[in-house]
Amino acid sequence: MTEQNGTTIPPFKTAKLIELWCAEPVFFASRELSDTYYTEGTIGNYALAYALGWARSPYRLSGRDVGKPSYSEDLTPLNSSCYVLPAWSAIGTPTFRFERFNALSDAYWYAMTNNRVATARVDMLKVRQGDKPNTFRPSNYPQTGRLRMIERGNEFHTLVFGDRELPEYIRLGKFMSKVRIKILKEMPVEVLAAGEYTSQAYFTSADLPTNLTLLAFDLISMPPSSIVKNLRFHGSAWKLGDYITPANLQFCGGGRSNDT
Repeated sequence: MTEQNGTTIPPFKTAKLIELWCAEPVFFASRELSDTYYTEGTIGNYALAYALGWARSPYRLSGRDVGKPSYSEDLTPLNSSCYVLPAWSAIGTPTFRFERFNALSDAYWYAMTNNRVATARVDMLKVRQGDKPNTFRPSNYPQTGRLRMIERGNEFHTLVFGDRELPEYIRLGKFMSKVRIKILKEMPVEVLAAGEYTSQAYFTSADLPTNLTLLAFDLISMPPSSIVKNLRFHGSAWKLGDYITPANLQFCGGGRSNDT
């Protein structure tokens, strides 16, 4: 960011309003209640950054990297050239579908053990005897349950900052579902002086600047960082056509917690 006559100049001059059309059902494990895994009615901007090919992460992690998110390392280098907001439903509320999954064995005999399916009676005998050989480890994957997914045909909108080229299709979510991208409008980024504003776009709480005063908002609690909607705030702002956003949005740049 640079300063000119007391006004913050954004690192990008244009933004695009884009449409995301779900060609297939999209699933994220946003919430887990009992054996049901819910996808919230929004698409996070971190997921979009990876799906657009802006950031890459290794397929397999090893050593100290196992279980350690690398969003900051992967995404903060993008802040000088591009940014994307979380996507919101084009009709207000998306439609969902429920599906049941069953990963149990089709063997003639099986039994549930310590988060694992035993497919041979000898396995159960080993469990009863307290034997824990290396070949008998618990699994970290759910065996049965229900999924709430965003139904195919749903349309989402979001704002993409910067002049990077966008692909026609991306793969999104846990199942790498196909999503079509359509550019609806391209707009200049105008800087507004500090004041009180209301925005109908969605924002990641961790990306909001720390000096922004939040007056009112609704919160969607989901990993890796909660989503803020219906935001009313006091501070500097950017105007993009009919949309107003807080100024100085950055990946992992706001430092706010999920308890915004």
